[in-house]
Formats: sequence, structure tokens, C-alpha cells
Amino acid sequence: MIWTAGFRTAVISPDEQVKLSEPRRFANQTVRQALHMAGGGDRLRVRLTNRYGRTPLKIGAATVATEHGRAALTVDGAERLTIPAGQETVSDPVDLPVAAGADLSLSLYLPGETGLATYSHKPAQTADIVSGNHVVSRELPEAERVEGRFYVSGVDVLVPDDTAIAVAFGDSWFEGVGSTVGANNRSVDFLNRRLARGWVINQGIAGNRLLRDEVGEHALARFDRDVLAIPAVTHVLVHFGINDLGLPGMTGERPVTADDLVDGFTALARRGHDGGLTILAATIGPFAGAAYPGVSTPAGLAVRRAVNDWIRTTDTFDAVFDVARAVEDPDAPDYIHPALDSGDGMHLNDKGAQAMADAVDPETLAL
Repeated sequence: MIWTAGFRTAVISPDEQVKLSEPRRFANQTVRQALHMAGGGDRLRVRLTNRYGRTPLKIGAATVATEHGRAALTVDGAERLTIPAGQETVSDPVDLPVAAGADLSLSLYLPGETGLATYSHKPAQTADIVSGNHVVSRELPEAERVEGRFYVSGVDVLVPDDTAIAVAFGDSWFEGVGSTVGANNRSVDFLNRRLARGWVINQGIAGNRLLRDEVGEHALARFDRDVLAIPAVTHVLVHFGINDLGLPGMTGERPVTADDLVDGFTALARRGHDGGLTILAATIGPFAGAAYPGVSTPAGLAVRRAVNDWIRTTDTFDAVFDVARAVEDPDAPDYIHPALDSGDGMHLNDKGAQAMADAVDPETLAL
């Protein structure tokens, strides 16, 4: 038996995210959040994080709950713990079964002033926040509900040695922006429902780029931590490029070229192959008419088309899933099909997320 990821979320510094969502801080509050499990097992342990905190994080109490009950989380037997700034910790194993596709409820009591929280800013999932210590309460009356995920980077489950794991490594089209919040209709969720064995862990970050840090570290900088470090990983699916092409128009940076993106994708594939992984690349999805000023430009869309032609024909990757063709408007291929558009011209709704998942041939994953 081995420990591997049943759930992962790629966390970011709150300083990187003021433009897209408000960062949070806590004091004498309980934060309860649902963690949608890609895979399950009879034992679990939770990865708590203060990676981007500037002061020690004090957790006064923590619990996890499934349909089978609730259990206290401890670290080295202690229910109260402190995570130093810039560090993470892993809880002691908990004998609490959790099924693939189920939600694990994590409750954290934060007794003192936390400072700005390490978090995931657009996980298509909400957290409930209430004053006082309510980690063992069944309900949280009058809780504030916000979109976000705080102080957790993963859940490990104990599984047979031959369990196969893939990682969806990319941007908002994996993380789930545009899908119904709380419905677990991200593209990765739809993909996991199609797989016969093994599962895909979601390591998408909305706004993340292949080539440059801003919303989270760029792909090559976080590849070791968010992909290679996951036990039993065999495959990685990548979707990058929209933010590299669109965000410079909002920030005044130099636009990226097709050669820039090809070089970045080639380096990413090399890193995956050097780590013994099979790498599947998505074509860059359409974003013409995006609602955000400066994102959709004729030059950026031309680069998208050139890079997609390269992705479809190169032997750099082990397989390609043609997301662009799956979700484009056939009468205007630079645009998302109206039936699949979340409404902003840049993100997929639930039907679009399913179409993205359906573009992946499960045989290429061997899961």
C-alpha cells in the first residue's frame, strides 16, 4: 500500500491575487470547506499549508468529516498546532473512509490573528466562515459563505501499489472558473467520472501562465512541487497559453510570440519525460471577444492559431487532446461556442467543461 493524492489544490500568495479576488485573514473563526475527492481510500491524512504566510499559523482545532463520521485531526498526536511561516505539515493518518467523488468536509479553528491566508482563489467551491470554535458542530448557522479554499493543499489516501494517478496541470480551464460553483462540474470532475481505474488530480490555477509568474508561480517553476512530488503519478495533462497571450494586454507587458510558447511547452514536456511521465497537451482554447479589456487581440489570436497548429503536429508530446476544436464555434473558431461559453468569452460553462473532458481519450491515460 502507498499514500497518494486523493485531492490536491494549488495554492497561491494572497499578494498575487488582489486583482481577481479579495484575500482573507481570520481571527477566532472556524473555516469549513468541502474538498471534492478525485480518489478515495480507507485511511486519509490532510496537508495543511502556511506556504505564503509571513507569521506562524496557529490552528486551535481541526476535524474532517465524511458520510461515515467525523474525526479530529492531529499532528504528532497534538490537536493544537503551529505551522511556521513558509511551511506545510501533514496530519497523522485518520481511519475514516472516503470515496472517490465524495466531498470531505474540513473544519479549521483559527484562534488568533492569522494575517493574509495562503489560499486557492477560484476553486469553484465555497467555504463557510463563522465566529468561534465550531469544528465539531454539525451546522454553522449564520455563516458567511465565500468562494475560496484556505490553508489546505491536499488530502492523501492509502491505496494499492498499482494505483495510477494523473495530474491536470494548468489554468482556470482545469480549476473550473465558469462552471457552477459547488456543483463539481469542472472539466477534471467530468473526466474522473469517465475513468475505469485511477484518477486525475486537479492542479489548475486560474490566471496561471506557462512562461511568467503572476497568479501563482509559472508552470516550469511549480512543476516539481505540483506534479512530480505526487506519489504514483504516471501521466500529466497540460493546458496553458490563454493567460500568456491575454494578460499582457491588461498589464502592458511585451506580448509573447509563438516561438516563446513553443519553447515553453517543449521545456515542460522535457521535464515530464525526464520524470518518467507520459505527457498529454491540450490545444489552446478560444478567447476572442473576452470580456476583459486588452485580453482578446488579433495578434494574440494569431499566435494561438500558430501554436495550436504546432501542438497538433509535433511529436513533442505523447498525445494531444484538442480542446480548441471541442469547444470552438465552427462558424467563428476563435470564439467559444455560445452554448459552451460561461458568458465572459474566456471560460467554459458546465457543458463546455464536459466537452473539454470528452476531448481526452481515456486510452491515452491508461486509467
